[in-house]
Amino acid sequence: MPALTNAPLQSFANSDAALVRRALAGDAQAVREIIRFHNQRLYRLVRAVLHSNVETEDALQDTYLQAFAKLEDFNADASLSTWLARIALNTAFMRLRAAKRLKRSGPPPGQPEAEIIALHPSSSTIDPERGVAQRELLRLVEEATDALSQDLRIVFVARVIEGLGVEETAALLNIPAATVKTRLHRARKLIRARLEERIGPILMDAFPFAGRRCERLTEAVIVKLGLQDQREPL
Repeated sequence: MPALTNAPLQSFANSDAALVRRALAGDAQAVREIIRFHNQRLYRLVRAVLHSNVETEDALQDTYLQAFAKLEDFNADASLSTWLARIALNTAFMRLRAAKRLKRSGPPPGQPEAEIIALHPSSSTIDPERGVAQRELLRLVEEATDALSQDLRIVFVARVIEGLGVEETAALLNIPAATVKTRLHRARKLIRARLEERIGPILMDAFPFAGRRCERLTEAVIVKLGLQDQREPL
C-alpha cells in the first residue's frame, strides 16, 4: 500500500494518533487494525440505515476507502470512531437516497436478506438448553429492532446496542439531544411491546435445568444414596 501522505497530525488520543500516523505512512497492518477495531460498530450503524447485509458491507467498503483517502483531514475535533461513523452514515444515507431514486425510476429492488447479524456472539460454555433460548431471544430483539422506523432504529442501535452517550449520538446524527431521548423512549416502548407479544413461548423455557446439568445432579444424588451400582431391570 503506498503512503497516503506525510501530513502532520493535530493532537488527539494517543492510540488513534499512533495508528493514523502509521496508516498515513502506508502501514497496511495499521489500516487492518483500524478496520477491525471499528468494524462492528460501523456495521451496526450502517445496517440500521440500509436494512440489508449485502448493501451494508458494500457501504462499509466505500466508507473505508473514503476515510483512508482523506485521513490527513482527521483532527482532534472528534474521536477517530466518531469521524469514521459520520463518514459511514453519510455513505449509507447517500446509498439510501440513490436506491429510492432507482425505485421510482425502475423495477423495485429485491427484498432485504433474512439473515440477521447476531448482537452478541454465543458462548460455547452456555448450556445447550439455555443457548437455544438465548439465541431465540436475541433473534426476537433483532427482529423488533429491524421493525422500527429508520429514525428510531438508528438512535436505538447507537444508544443501546453500541452504548453511545446522548450528546455523542446527537452530534453523530446532527439532531438535538432532546430528540435523541424522545426517539430512544419511543423505540424502547415499541420494542418492549413487540417482545411482550412474542416472548411467551420462550419464557416457558426460562431457567432450564435439563441435559448435562440435570444428569449431573441426578448422578450425584444416586451416589450419595449409595445406589450407583444398581441398574434398572431390563
